[in-house]
Amino acid sequence: MSDTRRRVKVYTLNEDRQWDDRGTGHVSSTYVEELKGMSLLVRAESDGSLLLESKINPNTAYQKQQDTLIVWSEAENYDLALSFQEKAGCDEIWEKICQVQGKDPSVEVTQDLIDESEEERFEEMPETSHLIDLPTCELNKLEEIADLVTSVLSSPIRREKLALALENEGYIKKLLQLFQACENLENTEGLHHLYEIIRGILFLNKATLFEVMFSDECIMDVVGCLEYDPALAQPKRHREFLTKTAKFKEVIPITDSELRQKIHQTYRVQYIQDIILPTPSVFEENFLSTLTSFIFFNKVEIVSMLQEDEKFLSEVFAQLTDEATDDDKRRELVNFFKEFCAFSQTLQPQNRDAFFKTLAKLGILPALEIVMGMDDLQVRSAATDIFSYLVEFSPSMVREFVMQEAQQSDDDILLINVVIEQMICDTDPELGGAVQLMGLLRTLIDPENMLATTNKTEKSEFLNFFYNHCMHVLTAPLLTNTSEDKCEKDFFLKHYRYSWSFVCTPSHSHSHSTPSSSISQDNIVGSNKNNTICPDNYQTAQLLALILELLTFCVEHHTYHIKNYIMNKDLLRRVLVLMNSKHTFLALCALRFMRRIIGLKDEFYNRYITKGNLFEPVINALLDNGTRYNLLNSAVIELFEFIRVEDIKSLTAHIVENFYKALESIEYVQTFKGLKTKYEQEKDRQNQKLNSVPSILRSNRFRRDAKALEEDEEMWFNEDEEEEGKVVVAPAEKSKPEDDFPDNYEKFMETKKAKESEDKENLPKRTSPGGFKFTFSHSASAANGTNSKSVVAQTPPATSNGSSSKTTNLATSVTATKDCGRPRQEDRLSPGVQDQSGQQGKFGWLSGLSR
Repeated sequence: MSDTRRRVKVYTLNEDRQWDDRGTGHVSSTYVEELKGMSLLVRAESDGSLLLESKINPNTAYQKQQDTLIVWSEAENYDLALSFQEKAGCDEIWEKICQVQGKDPSVEVTQDLIDESEEERFEEMPETSHLIDLPTCELNKLEEIADLVTSVLSSPIRREKLALALENEGYIKKLLQLFQACENLENTEGLHHLYEIIRGILFLNKATLFEVMFSDECIMDVVGCLEYDPALAQPKRHREFLTKTAKFKEVIPITDSELRQKIHQTYRVQYIQDIILPTPSVFEENFLSTLTSFIFFNKVEIVSMLQEDEKFLSEVFAQLTDEATDDDKRRELVNFFKEFCAFSQTLQPQNRDAFFKTLAKLGILPALEIVMGMDDLQVRSAATDIFSYLVEFSPSMVREFVMQEAQQSDDDILLINVVIEQMICDTDPELGGAVQLMGLLRTLIDPENMLATTNKTEKSEFLNFFYNHCMHVLTAPLLTNTSEDKCEKDFFLKHYRYSWSFVCTPSHSHSHSTPSSSISQDNIVGSNKNNTICPDNYQTAQLLALILELLTFCVEHHTYHIKNYIMNKDLLRRVLVLMNSKHTFLALCALRFMRRIIGLKDEFYNRYITKGNLFEPVINALLDNGTRYNLLNSAVIELFEFIRVEDIKSLTAHIVENFYKALESIEYVQTFKGLKTKYEQEKDRQNQKLNSVPSILRSNRFRRDAKALEEDEEMWFNEDEEEEGKVVVAPAEKSKPEDDFPDNYEKFMETKKAKESEDKENLPKRTSPGGFKFTFSHSASAANGTNSKSVVAQTPPATSNGSSSKTTNLATSVTATKDCGRPRQEDRLSPGVQDQSGQQGKFGWLSGLSR
């Protein structure tokens, strides 16, 4: 059987001008001896019977529509159509038809105005005799006129001739006079015929006829004729709606009479197309293409005329931003601008550019900043739509405005912060407005549309601005809902003008989301089961999911800025609190955020994750999920499978050394056993390398010039002069064979410099003495490259007061030294390791998290 490219439906046009489905089959073009020429054959896919056998006549007008339709007439009242399943099949058959007729396959109609059937006899006659003879315009001729109009619709040539006849004889105005007479006489039959006639004339698709029908003199009578659809028991009351219900509102009086007339005409014609006329079938779509064009060009004219009247637009802007303007008036002004911008989409690109530049010059963005902060929901919604048009037109224009604004205004009233606030405070239970605003923010912070600008510094300048002035507003709900600090929540509630306590108030059913795993919540790093909020409110969860989606986008596209922000705010730990949410979609959003970070395969991120023991909430969620085979289970498994496949050594070592006992029972996938195998293979390779190095070199591997060592040590101790004592850790039994100390020391110095340049306002608040504490498990091979002489210790997670939450065996003794001279390089505390008193070692970016 033929492939799907040749699969077609065969249609024929019946007497009621409706298309009948004759069956589905496969089409081919072959030479048929009986027909003496190339023919189209369609055989039914069910039984192989012949559905169609049609010779490709060199003079028949074939039409190609919508890329998958071929339509033609074989006799005056016998129209055929093939509807293809695939465009490729339609193109193939169309090429065969054009080849037979000697036409270029790029044409849409093979025979535009030539048909040798009934029109052949007109070829030698004068031009005027090509017209169709119209019956006299009388009441008793209405049925005959209706039959004539409907009969010509199948033939492009006859449609053209009828349109010329109607235009030359002023026939339409005569028909509308008959309509008034029929309505006065309550002649229902005549009114039904007039409906068919006027509808048929519209389908002739001629702009010259539309000019007559849609003139002020005729349009209401045309609407009247279309009220009397024979299929309806009672006529519609379209004229009553247009004259009494629909009111034309002038937000500012329009003095140009031509502009007023054009606005009225466009509204009424749009009403005819959208409301009165039935939706055209797939084969009638092109019949109203000129009507669509008529409306389109009317809108272009309206926009151009309004744009040229700067006095009118200036007055609109003045009233929009005037505090004395009442709410109803402002709502009308905003709706006017919304419709104005919608009309502008019909303009050509160069005209649309001029239009939006005019609006920007008049101050559309400052005006939006005012109206988007108003309490009226309709005004805010319309303002959001206008803002979306501006962002779609030119994100750079909006970015330039907000960066200039930042030099003169507080962060709270910046346009982007107003947009973020509207997103956060959306009262719609489904957050429809918030989703729209999130999409606009995403466009504004997308570096891809910053690259094409002439200003090459736009990317760095705008992202610096966004992370300094706006990111704290975007992440406020996330940080608040995962915070242990009541003061932070209180600040958040005071910061926003709208009341939405549902975001910051924990649900009474909070206990429902507490993990029941054997790994207790006491062990969840950086959290406290008594005061960590995990939102149970559905609307809050939706909002946090939107924010996480935007942050995930930032991780993918803002590598440098978002990395600093995540580490300064300890953001990933806060996000992973949401793994406890009873809303699975929110837990998946949190997991997706971590997955994007790990997907970057950035060692800075990897060290941050391992030092903070941030896999623990993920593994808790996996174990809490139990044996359920669901999306959460699959997503977590995929995360670990990615680490295994990509062979991320530091993460593999951390997972195996700290969590393998909890995971080894999971055997329905080989992921965790595969991680253990990778870990052991790497360990063997390291041991082989170590054994291959002569002992004398091994002992002197890290010996350095005494003067250089002295300088490095001086820099090390200058890092924190406030500390009176240092923590010394005994060296591990086995040193890592790689000489990664110098490498990581350089990384340490780089991160230190980056840290010193950070804005202190971005640092997280202390929630208890000692600030944000990291607790994690260490072993010799899990040091992740931070120090070649890293400690081999199992450090217990710290609770909020710095005490240990569970007992572990220490492989080394941890000794605090005070004023006892400089410790040796190999004795210094590994980054982030705490001594038993809860004090934390100092190391680059990590130190910022404990301030």
